[in-house]
Amino acid sequence: MGTKEIREKYLNFFKKKGHVEIAPSPLVLENDPTTLFTSSGMQQLIPYFKGQKHPAGKRLVDCQPGIRMQDLEEVGDNRHTTFFEMLGNWSLGDYFKEEQLPLIWDFYTKVLDLDPKRLYISVFEGNDDVPKDTESYEIWRKIGVPKERIHFYGADKNWWSRAGG
Repeated sequence: MGTKEIREKYLNFFKKKGHVEIAPSPLVLENDPTTLFTSSGMQQLIPYFKGQKHPAGKRLVDCQPGIRMQDLEEVGDNRHTTFFEMLGNWSLGDYFKEEQLPLIWDFYTKVLDLDPKRLYISVFEGNDDVPKDTESYEIWRKIGVPKERIHFYGADKNWWSRAGG
């Protein structure tokens, strides 16, 4: 299965779940003076995460090109790329982890037909600003992921920030 087919399956899966496909934003965001390039799939949606209403609704799905530069020495090698497409499904106040995690599990295991016994989950271990994500851990356990395949990682391995840290 190639990238085009995976992209199409992802977008179609979430559209069937009531999401509206939105167009990708430009790599150079027009109304964001805080950054030069789009570096993640959620960056252009920040005003909507903060409460502004999105014209397409509360459930969105997209495929957003991005350029990652803040940790170039870590990702710019023969196994990692700095230019990528990020598939994203977004709930703007409509649902949260309890519905999100089973959705992505179904996409991986039923649509892509990945073997659930070969999938591992990472969960945020918490820091001074954000607590340990025990809620996601419990949801993954309820889905049926064995505890030995769920790993807590710190911000250095399992946390995206616009500042790169």
